[in-house]
Amino acid sequence: MDDKHHQNSIGGREACLCDRTLEKDIQRHMRFTMGRDPAKPNRHACFMGLAYSVRDRLMDRWFHTQRSQYDTLAKRVYFLSLEFLPGRFLMNYLISLKMVDEARRTVEKMGFDLDELEEEEWDAGLGNGGLGRLASCYMDSLACLDFPGYGYGIRYDYGIFHQTMENGWQREQCDNWARKGTPWEIRRGEFLIPVRFYGHTETRTDANGRQYYRWVDGEVVMAMACDILVPGYGDGFVTNMRLWRAQSSREFNLDEFNQGDYIGAVEAKVLSENISGVLYPSDEMEQGRELRLKQQYFFVAATLADIMRRFKKLNRNFSELPDFVAIQLNDTHPAIAIPELMRLLMDGEGMAWDDAWPVCEKTFAYTNHTILPEALETWPVDLIRRLLPRHMEIIFEINRRFLNEVRTRQPSDSSLPGRVSLITDSGQQRVRMSHLAIVGSHTVNGVAELHSKIIREDLFRDFDTVFPGRLANVTNGITPRRWLAQANPLLARLINETIGPEWITDLDRLRELEPLADDAAFRRRWMETKRDNKKRLARYVLRKIGLGIDPDTLFSVQVKRIHEYKRQLLNVLHVITRFHRIKAAPGLPVVPRTTIFAGKAAPAYHQAKLIIRLVNAVAEKINNDPDIQGKLRVLFLPNYCVSQAEKIIPAADLSEQISTAGMEASGTGNMKMSLNGALTIGTLDGANVEIMEEVGRENIFIFGLTAGQVTTLRNGGYHPGTYYDGDAELKQALDSISRGDFSPEDPHLFAPVVDSLLHQGDYYMLLADYRDYLTAQESVDNAFQDKEEWARKSILNTARMGKFSSDRSVREYADRIWELKPLPAVELGEESLG
Repeated sequence: MDDKHHQNSIGGREACLCDRTLEKDIQRHMRFTMGRDPAKPNRHACFMGLAYSVRDRLMDRWFHTQRSQYDTLAKRVYFLSLEFLPGRFLMNYLISLKMVDEARRTVEKMGFDLDELEEEEWDAGLGNGGLGRLASCYMDSLACLDFPGYGYGIRYDYGIFHQTMENGWQREQCDNWARKGTPWEIRRGEFLIPVRFYGHTETRTDANGRQYYRWVDGEVVMAMACDILVPGYGDGFVTNMRLWRAQSSREFNLDEFNQGDYIGAVEAKVLSENISGVLYPSDEMEQGRELRLKQQYFFVAATLADIMRRFKKLNRNFSELPDFVAIQLNDTHPAIAIPELMRLLMDGEGMAWDDAWPVCEKTFAYTNHTILPEALETWPVDLIRRLLPRHMEIIFEINRRFLNEVRTRQPSDSSLPGRVSLITDSGQQRVRMSHLAIVGSHTVNGVAELHSKIIREDLFRDFDTVFPGRLANVTNGITPRRWLAQANPLLARLINETIGPEWITDLDRLRELEPLADDAAFRRRWMETKRDNKKRLARYVLRKIGLGIDPDTLFSVQVKRIHEYKRQLLNVLHVITRFHRIKAAPGLPVVPRTTIFAGKAAPAYHQAKLIIRLVNAVAEKINNDPDIQGKLRVLFLPNYCVSQAEKIIPAADLSEQISTAGMEASGTGNMKMSLNGALTIGTLDGANVEIMEEVGRENIFIFGLTAGQVTTLRNGGYHPGTYYDGDAELKQALDSISRGDFSPEDPHLFAPVVDSLLHQGDYYMLLADYRDYLTAQESVDNAFQDKEEWARKSILNTARMGKFSSDRSVREYADRIWELKPLPAVELGEESLG
């Protein structure tokens, strides 16, 4: 069976709509929604017609789900995230509706190929990487498990930038993801929420001496709701993400326009609407920093207004809010929601502080995603005071009361209040948003066992003392619908034929594959599927960058955000050493490899961009060396995104998860590749630890310092020069970079890369782990030569990944943090099925 028909076995039953009805719906939307003649359709018109027809079916289910939530007075979770990275929607929706076969047959009758139609859709790049993709996985699981809840974020006009390569350098272009329009979002133009900035607060005192506050004047921006549907798998449950788009509170100034000031006439409107313009504007300048904070408050204020609107329909006392509302803060970006809820309860609803604060604490929970100091947000007090004057007053009061409580609880530790304070004392006063999120939440969780241990014992150790039991763990997960059923339909078909499709909603069922790891016939089919996926990726690579790669080589894959702690540079050093070994003994047999890099560097992160340039320079030299042909291939795929990941991950033989131990909170790329049968080479960092525990130490390649050893070595005095002087191959690799072997036109181009290792402390300890990494790579080569044993290990990796389903993660959140129950099965009326 070829790729075109690979999804036929995914899902069980067909949707109730017959082919003819779907075809008519597509033609109707072409004619009446798009104004196109259905007798002369082009590919984009057919895609849009199909998309609108699919959305029609989702809308009926969404209406029924909403009614069910209101009828049962269910508690709801509101997942606040500045990033969502959903990728393409069409195939995800078709799989959820079990309509893949029907859609494929219908569009083929119309002269089109479903896989080609899917390429018409542009990724919704509304996130930067793992954080946004995780948020989308959790939305999928909420819907699949019938939990009442919504995702809230920003509907950016321009998502994460489109990455191109120019002479090996990353270049950023605007990601106008909706430039052709998007059929998926439902704009609520009649549903606008005012969001205030700047201005000042006014106080008044009543007859009993109680003070009341009012935030007045300043600038008002309107938030317009844009809904994107999120279906469960194979049932009637459909929830939604609600993304906010900024609208000016007024149109352009007519007086200025009439006087000829055309720019000034629309300037206020344009500046207001910039808030939802672009994901993560650069914060190198003051204006960019202010815009980032505006974004955070904009979506938080609109979201809490929406939550309060829903709650008020219940006619309950606000002291009962936590019984009906759970708010999850996905990282610190939405932490300003804590003073915002206090403002709404006190200034809007007249609650006293002592009544409002317990409501606030019981409503919020906070997920920490990083231990990197630069990623723990702080904001200047002066900026918050100017932009959000009432919130700064509330934050000061939260801090005053909290520190008084700390002094009472821990009177013997005089420095503790300064360590846990929400406000820094040294230099320019800044608000520590992670501290605000911890103090204002009832539960704070890390995202892997190791990460949670680090935040309890190191990063937030003082808070673990002040709030015993508040710091918890929920290990991240990924949705099997997207990352196996959709991304790897060939493997999904093989699994379905072997054990049935129940694993799609119960990933633990993959354990039924374990006995088959010892079945030679099944191993052969497994590796044939892997090779087909590698051939598919090879065709993609040839089309994208014009480079041919051999599917019979070992595909070593490192695809993730480019950052020094993720150590793409360590991978490059291994590639260079491998290159030198082949050059020194070209006649010796080697295990042929294709090393694949992909990922984006933040536009202002110059060292990360230089690492991308080095990868491309090394690739150019190696790929053009006749001694290396057929032995080593290196490539960097530009513009890594969800849809590209869906092509790369199923083809990976080796998953490179090589961050410095103790630096990666969890990782989810490691889970995706292992689920798709790749073997991991990695440090004991993030979720790698738990993956090793699940798949077995013998089925993973672990190397390098542990998190504890990293800390000990760093504190005891780490001297990278010792490793350089004592390892001839390491010295050869670094010297070849230094003298310009890979940049003869500019020999000093990569000097900052080498300097960071030899003369600036090698903070991420690449040199300390280099030799152990090479030894682990030699073990990979040896294992790959035994095809039967490699296949066995690959099968066991997939079979033992049940723990890493986002369904398990969301159940843990629901049980232990949100106290949330699934809705009863949503009954669909006949009108929604046909």
